[in-house]
Amino acid sequence: MPGCDDDMLDRGDFVDSDDEHEVEEASEDPERYVEGLYYPICIGEILVNQYRIEHKLGHGGFSTVWMAYDILGKTDVALKIMTPGRPGDREYEMQREIIKVVHRTSHLTLYQNTFSLRGSHGTHRVLVLPLQGPNLRDYQRQKPVANRMLAARQLLQAIKQLHDGGIIHGDLSSANIMYSLLPIDRSSATAKYQYIGRPKKMPLYPDLWKAGELVMPMQVHEVLIGDDISLGDFGLAIKSGTPVSQKLQSPLIYCAPERMHNHGPTFATDMWSYMCIFAQLYMGYNLFHGATSSLIVSSMIQALGPFPATWRELTRQVAPVITSGMMRDVNESLQ
Repeated sequence: MPGCDDDMLDRGDFVDSDDEHEVEEASEDPERYVEGLYYPICIGEILVNQYRIEHKLGHGGFSTVWMAYDILGKTDVALKIMTPGRPGDREYEMQREIIKVVHRTSHLTLYQNTFSLRGSHGTHRVLVLPLQGPNLRDYQRQKPVANRMLAARQLLQAIKQLHDGGIIHGDLSSANIMYSLLPIDRSSATAKYQYIGRPKKMPLYPDLWKAGELVMPMQVHEVLIGDDISLGDFGLAIKSGTPVSQKLQSPLIYCAPERMHNHGPTFATDMWSYMCIFAQLYMGYNLFHGATSSLIVSSMIQALGPFPATWRELTRQVAPVITSGMMRDVNESLQ
């Protein structure tokens, strides 16, 4: 079974059994490695003789993201390792399209290089991205309102850059918007860990086809987090007019009401999502609340008034799951 490289002195720390739950709760589902969806990675591993893995940044439904040091370019980067197959390929294809048709990309996080890794169940596309800081979801309340409004303006510029190129993001949320990260002027991983924390980790299953580790995402020291933002995650982006099967947007708190009524993403639905994020940045809490589409719709109607009469059917669908008082508000608003 292939292992990890042995030439890096500082690989972080394996946690003891008492702390394993902390790593597990903050990390991706390890079963996805068994299924061949995620590519196993070890801290200190060197990929394609160029990128040395130094920490974990996060994960999504179709990727894990790692901080790495570009040995040839002598700079820190982020490696987004996609799942094999169509869902993982879409991000690369859409970023390639954006690079082709969008003329200004100053507030967009796009790949600088790409390569592939052979996994147990197919090929994993790897996108080499500029290293960014935490996302707005995890860090927004710790910034003064003036800084958050700067982020709102830059996000609007990013959306305009996409829309001017005929691209709809389709998945705008605070999790896809990253703060900038000031350069970490340290050549060794040990020195960097003073600012980003030492990796806390535990080994993946020993019978995997390749050695790998479950790693808690890094916590960046506040002094390194800049005020500029960048928009990323283009796996659900489309060219305007492209039909899609996925109508609903998740999280639902950013989903435009027409997308809850079997309409696809448009420039207008992007702007709905943007205004939800704008309100969240300004007020410090979500504009709408609820774990299901019916509860979100009820919250929207209470705040904004009635939906078009042609959308009455949704009221019948939400009736069993919202309280009688909230339901009465919905029915009255549609009369």
